[in-house]
Amino acid sequence: MSLVNICRENTDPFYRYKMPLIQAKVEGRGNGIKTAIVNTAEVARALGRPPAYLIKFFGFELGAQTSINENSDRYLVNGVHDAPKLQDTLDGFINKFVLCGSCKNPETEITIAKDGNLIRDCKACGQRTTIDPRAKLSSYIFKNPPESAKSSKKKKAATASANVVGGGVSISDIASGNRKDEKKEDSTENEDDDDDALTKKINAEASALPDVQPVNDDDWAVDVSEEAVRKRAQELENMNIKDDSSASKYEEFGEWYISSSKDNEELPSDVEIYKKASELEIVDDAETVQVLAQVLFDKDIVEQIEEHQGLLSKLITSNDHEKAFLGGLERFLGLDQPDLLPLISKILLQVYENDLVGEETIKNWGSKISKKYVPKDISKKVKKAAKPFIKWLEEAEEESDDEDDE
Repeated sequence: MSLVNICRENTDPFYRYKMPLIQAKVEGRGNGIKTAIVNTAEVARALGRPPAYLIKFFGFELGAQTSINENSDRYLVNGVHDAPKLQDTLDGFINKFVLCGSCKNPETEITIAKDGNLIRDCKACGQRTTIDPRAKLSSYIFKNPPESAKSSKKKKAATASANVVGGGVSISDIASGNRKDEKKEDSTENEDDDDDALTKKINAEASALPDVQPVNDDDWAVDVSEEAVRKRAQELENMNIKDDSSASKYEEFGEWYISSSKDNEELPSDVEIYKKASELEIVDDAETVQVLAQVLFDKDIVEQIEEHQGLLSKLITSNDHEKAFLGGLERFLGLDQPDLLPLISKILLQVYENDLVGEETIKNWGSKISKKYVPKDISKKVKKAAKPFIKWLEEAEEESDDEDDE
């Protein structure tokens, strides 16, 4: 087995921290072609990180869908990627998530600090250096912390604050007044070059797909569209009610964002949004992300999902949150912006690739018509428009299963 220095910038032949070179194997053909990284477990063991972190990092950096099966030790990245390319990409993972930021020693553990920041705890020099919270993999690690982080901190502590600004400062720090002015840096994450082609392909199949069947669901949803806000205000005025206690905190939250957007030239920042949710004590509530899905976006929603990924990934912490976020998008697209329905596959792709909602949750949502968030006729239109993307997810999973059987 060929071994190389974990820190490849260190050319010392006696450097004692070694790892095996990545071994890649291309499988399949056509649209189903994938690259299997056959020694993922060995590389991950040498780096002291879960194999899923490596594969997810490859997926984010290469703009590709990934498949992880730890039981069978099978790890796939969609597309053709040769070993040298993967090895170079792995260097980025090592620099950001393995090497100590002070002494560049790989003897580190990922822990979660009290303020919610991800920390590389170096066992060699004792320094604790912050991992960039804007990296897409950081959001995945927050939701899937390593065993060392689980034992030292409960999951609730891991989601107590959000990092969406530069300098390693968390949203909760700013909300509590520990840090005042901080400019949000532009994201430089790689984009999937085949995104447009994929979207066109799956959207082209929409008209030929059958409708999904309705299910009974009598639950309520929070409507924070501009029309609904105006209607509620008019009703209160007509009834001469001065007391606003009947309005829910979620309605207040949505109305605050809408009114702030109209009063100011600039939209409220992610920090201001988080601070307002903290003031209303609804940071941990699923309905909060449902409201944000309705008010946070406009016609540029595809780009805006990635812009707000840091905030959303911090607020979406459970399956219920994921369902609520999809429900909010259903209201936004079905009621407020029906002209954007042709883009729903591209929107869902952004949601999926930014690790905001899991594959199973998207498939379950797309397979049922429900009146939980919108009238059934609107839900039917939204789910039919989303059916090509759901079908693509299912086919990708079936191809992966077939390869495993072979």
